[in-house]
Amino acid sequence: MPIEPTAQIPTPPAAEKIPTPFEAQGIARAVLLFFNFFPILHLFVIAILVLCPPHKLMLFRLILAGGTLYLLPPFLAQMIRYSVKIPEGRIPVNSNAFVGWWALFQVQLIFSRWPALEETLRFVPGLYSLWLRLWGAQIGRLTYWAPGTLILDRSFLNVGDNVIFAAGVRVNPHVLIKTETGDRELLLAAIKIGDRAQVGGYSLLTSGTEIPADEVTRAFLISPPFSVWKDGKRVRRPENAEIESLTDKP
Repeated sequence: MPIEPTAQIPTPPAAEKIPTPFEAQGIARAVLLFFNFFPILHLFVIAILVLCPPHKLMLFRLILAGGTLYLLPPFLAQMIRYSVKIPEGRIPVNSNAFVGWWALFQVQLIFSRWPALEETLRFVPGLYSLWLRLWGAQIGRLTYWAPGTLILDRSFLNVGDNVIFAAGVRVNPHVLIKTETGDRELLLAAIKIGDRAQVGGYSLLTSGTEIPADEVTRAFLISPPFSVWKDGKRVRRPENAEIESLTDKP
């Protein structure tokens, strides 16, 4: 499943500061705060299904609790992406797109807080990749996820066939930056990994990182946003110079 190179870092029109209901800071903050409580509400519902008496139909309740744990979040994520356009590129923090991304991030936060939940899925070959596809990720055949792999923004991942993630890899398709004017922006872009590539152990891949087919990256690699790796080296692109000036600062 080949990947196409990213020509430039887009500033999507949908993320521009256009007057919308979310421009009223009170509404935007209320929405953000509401989704901040989603992880604990999610756990509360599961606890009720499992622990509250009477303990009748326990098998059915356990199945329902498992579905609530693993299937409800990707379903809500797809609903959020359908309701709010979340483009890739530079997104102002006071835009509708940012609020939509924040909601998307919160519904999957429980799996980042408790990585053991995802490790449980990885015991069954192919099950974890199937589960990621429910979030909207594109995952090829025979992907190997070593222990400790942690993925944020599961909807923004494009992985080819026969890819290996070594132990402890961090996949983070978003980065928050501060522009030269002092504004904060979200850099959000899918991470793309070509067929038969291997990601070295304990690496950090950030937004827009591309690893071509058959590439093998070193361990402890830190990949800045929109980096392309070829023959073990970072390939710089002129069109990315502006964003590199903001993200490559010490």
